[in-house]
Amino acid sequence: MPRWFRSEIMSYVSLIVNEDAAHNCLADIGKMGVIQFTDLNPELTPFQRRYVSFVKRCDELERTLRFFVSECEKLDLIIESAGDIDEFLDTPLKPDDKTGSELLKNMEAELETYEAQLRELNKYNEKLITEYNAKVERQEVLQKAKQLFMSNWPRRRNSSLQRRRHSDGDEESHDLLGMGGGEDDDEDDDEDDDEDDENPRTRARNMDMRFSSITGVVSVEEKERFERMIFRATRGNCYVRFSALKQALNDPETGNLVEKCVFIVFYKSLSIEEKLDRICNAFDAHLYSLPDMDDVASVDRELTENAEEIVDSRMVLLKNQDTRFHLCEMLSKNAERWTWLVLREKTIYHSLNQFKADVSGMLRGAGWVIADRVEDVKDAVNKAHANMDMSMPSLVDYVPQPWPTAPTHFKTNKFTYGYQEFVNTYGIPRYREANPALFTAATFPFLFGVMYGDIGHGFFLFCAGLWLISQEKKHDNQKLGEMAEGMHMGRYMIVMMGFFAIYAGFVYNDCFSLGLNLFGSRWEFEGQKENEVKDNEVAYQKSAHGSPESVYPFGLDPIWHVAGNELLFFNSFKMKLSVIFGITQMFAGTCLKGANAIFFNEKLDFFFEFLPMVAFSASLFLYMVFLIVMKWCINWDSRMLSSTCIDLKGENAGSWGSAAYDGEWIKCDSEICTPWGYDCGLNGYDLGDRCPLNYGGDGDGCQPPNLITTLINIALQPGVVDEPLYGGQAMVQIVLLSIAFASVPILLLAKPYFLSLKSYSPIIHAEEDSSLIQGNDGEEHDEEHGFGEIVIHQAIETIEFVLGMVSNTASYLRLWALSLAHSELATVFWDKAMLTTLNLNWIAASMGFIVFAGVTLGVLLMMDVLECFLHALRLHW
Repeated sequence: MPRWFRSEIMSYVSLIVNEDAAHNCLADIGKMGVIQFTDLNPELTPFQRRYVSFVKRCDELERTLRFFVSECEKLDLIIESAGDIDEFLDTPLKPDDKTGSELLKNMEAELETYEAQLRELNKYNEKLITEYNAKVERQEVLQKAKQLFMSNWPRRRNSSLQRRRHSDGDEESHDLLGMGGGEDDDEDDDEDDDEDDENPRTRARNMDMRFSSITGVVSVEEKERFERMIFRATRGNCYVRFSALKQALNDPETGNLVEKCVFIVFYKSLSIEEKLDRICNAFDAHLYSLPDMDDVASVDRELTENAEEIVDSRMVLLKNQDTRFHLCEMLSKNAERWTWLVLREKTIYHSLNQFKADVSGMLRGAGWVIADRVEDVKDAVNKAHANMDMSMPSLVDYVPQPWPTAPTHFKTNKFTYGYQEFVNTYGIPRYREANPALFTAATFPFLFGVMYGDIGHGFFLFCAGLWLISQEKKHDNQKLGEMAEGMHMGRYMIVMMGFFAIYAGFVYNDCFSLGLNLFGSRWEFEGQKENEVKDNEVAYQKSAHGSPESVYPFGLDPIWHVAGNELLFFNSFKMKLSVIFGITQMFAGTCLKGANAIFFNEKLDFFFEFLPMVAFSASLFLYMVFLIVMKWCINWDSRMLSSTCIDLKGENAGSWGSAAYDGEWIKCDSEICTPWGYDCGLNGYDLGDRCPLNYGGDGDGCQPPNLITTLINIALQPGVVDEPLYGGQAMVQIVLLSIAFASVPILLLAKPYFLSLKSYSPIIHAEEDSSLIQGNDGEEHDEEHGFGEIVIHQAIETIEFVLGMVSNTASYLRLWALSLAHSELATVFWDKAMLTTLNLNWIAASMGFIVFAGVTLGVLLMMDVLECFLHALRLHW
C-alpha cells in the first residue's frame, strides 16, 4: 500500500543501441512495462521519421485484419481469444523472424495471400448470388406469367365468340392481354381463329390492336412507390399486376434477405414504353422478356431447363460459400494473435521513431525508467545485443539533471486496478503526488453500501461478486463483451460493494425491508406480549437510559420498523449520517493537499492554501458535524426533565425520583418543584428560569435545538442561538464565523502576493500522454504568468473551494435520498406483492412471490445497483 500511495520513483536514462539490434532491444524492454521514451526528434513531422515506412506497413496490416474480422462477423463467427497477453509477449519469435523487418515481411506475404483468396471468393460469391437470383427471378416470372395468362382464357373464349358475331362490322372486342393460348381450346374456336388468320385484313387489324407488356421483379418495399410512379407517368394508360415471390432472395452486396415481387405492365404506346424503361431503371427493377405464351409446350420446356440451371447454380454457390466459411473460420482463430503481433510491432517502430541517429549504425534514445528496474533494463539491452552477435557495445546510463517532468506510474494488481481506473478517468495524479485511488478503494464501496444498505439485497450482490471471482481464470482467457468485460474487471469491487451493503444493512437493521430482532429489542409497547398494542401507544425502554442493557448491540433497534414515526426517525438519522460522511471525506481530501505540500516542500501552498482551507472547513463544516454528534450524545430526557415542574401531590408526582434524571433530586419548600430544587410555585414557570444550565437562548439549554436553524443563524444572525447545546455557544460561533471570513481573503490574496515578491510563477501546464506505461510524455512546458493571471488563477481556486464545500455538502445528501428510496421501494414491493397474498391461498401466495421476486430482481438488484453505483462514482469525481 505505501507504494500505491505515491507513484513509483523514476530515473531518466539514455540508451545507445545498435540499429540492427534496436528492434529486439525494444521488444524485450517493452515486455517489462517499465520505461517511457521521450521524443528526441520534436522538429520532425511524422512523415519525416526514420521508421515511418514500417509504421505504414503496420497500418496496412491492421486494415487487412479489420477486413478479416468484418468478414468473420458477417458469417457470425466468433473471434477466438489468443490467450493471455503476458504469455503472448513472452513467446519467442519464430526462427524465420529474427528481425522486425523479416517478421513484417512474412506476415505481409501470409496475410496478402489470405486477403486475395477471401476477396476472390467474395467476388465470385457475389457473382454467383447475382446469377442465382436472376435464374430464380426468371423462374418466378415465367410461372406467374403462365398462371396469369391461363387464368384469362375464359375471357378470351368470350372474345372469340363476339368476333364471330361481328366479323363484318367495324366494332370488335379484343382480349386485354392481346395473346391467346391454352390446352383446352375447342375445335370451333380453333377453326374460327384459323379462318381469321387466313384473312390478311383481319390479321393486320389484330396485330395493330395487340397490347405490349413489360415484365420484371422489384423490391416489395418499392412496390407502392413503383406502382404510383407508373400511374402518374402514364396517366393511368396501363394495366399493372403484382405477385410476390415465394422466397426472399439474398442481396449480393449486403447479404441481407430481400422480399421481392413479380410485376407485369400492359401498355399500348411507344412513348409509354420509354417511360416504363426509365422508371424500372430508377427503381432498380430487373426486367425479363417473356416467350410466346401461346406456345405452352415451349414455355414448359423453358421452365424445366431454368429449374435445372437453378439447381446447378445453387450447388456451385453452396460450394463457394463452404470454402469461404472454412477460410474465415481459420482466420477467426488467428485474427487476434495477428492483431497483437501488429500492435507490438507498430508500438516498437513508433518508439524507434523517437530515437536519434547521431552516429551511423547507432541509435540514441532517452526515457523514464522505474528506478528499481534500471538494472533489468541494462540486462535486457545487453542480452538482445548478445543474441544478435553484435560486437558494438550498448549503453544504458543516467542523464544528468535537470530532468523533464517525470510520468506517473502506479503498480496495480487485480484488486486495485479498477479503483485506479476510476481515478485516472477523472485525472491522473502528478508525479509522486498522493494517490486518491488508495482511499477510493475503501470509500467507494462504503458509500455504495450506505445508499444500498440491505442485508438480503447486499448478500445477492456479494454472491454475484464471489461467482465472478470463481470464474476469473476462465474469463481471463475468453473474449468477453463490453458489459461482461467491465463486470469482470470490477469483480473484486462488486464483492466489496456487496459486503458494505450487508454491513450497512445490519446498521439499518434492514433485510428485504424487514427488521431483524437478532439481540432482542430494548423497547417495548404496553400490551405487546398480549398482542394488544393500542394505536398511538408510546414505547418505553426496558432498562435505564445510558446503561449497557439499554443499548442495542449493533445497528438500530428493530422496534423502529414497526413504530409510527419510523420514517421521521430514519429520515433524520440518514440525513445527519450523510452530512457526516460527506464532510469527513471532503476534509480528508483537503488534508491530502496538505500532505502533498509537505512532501514537495511547497511552503506557500501549505501556509496560504492548506491552512486557510482547513480553517474555513473546520470553522463551519466540521463544527456542523460536532453539533450533530453532540446532540446525539446528550441525554435530552434528563435535560428536559430538569426543567419540568413536578407537582408532588398531582398526577406527575410518580416521576419524582425517576432514574431518567442524571443529577441529584432536591426538594423545594413548595409542592411544585423541578428536580434540581427550583420552586415553580414561588418563582414562576418561565422555561429559562427553570433550566439549571444557564446556557442562554429561549430554553437555556434544556430543549433540543433545530440544527438547521442553528447553522443558518451562524451566518445570518451571528451570536443568536435559540436553543444552545453548551455554555458560551454564541461566542464560539462568532469566533468561528470570523475565522471562516478571515480565511477567504488569505486564501485569495496571500499566495499571489508572495509570488509577486519572488517574481516566480509555480503554475505549470504539463501535457499528459502515455506510451508504454501510464503517465505523461515527460515533457515540461513552463509558462511565465503575470501577477494578474496569478490572481485570476487563485481566485478561481478560492471560489471553487468555498462554493464547492457548500454545494458538495448538499450533494452528499444523495446518500440519504438513495438509501431512503431503496428501503421504501423494498417496503412497497413486500407489502403489495407478498403481504396482500399470504393470507389468501397458496396459489395467490405463489403468484405474489413470483411478482415480488421479479420486481426485486429487475428494480432493486439491477436498476438500483446501477443507480447507486453511478451516484457513488459521482461523489468521488
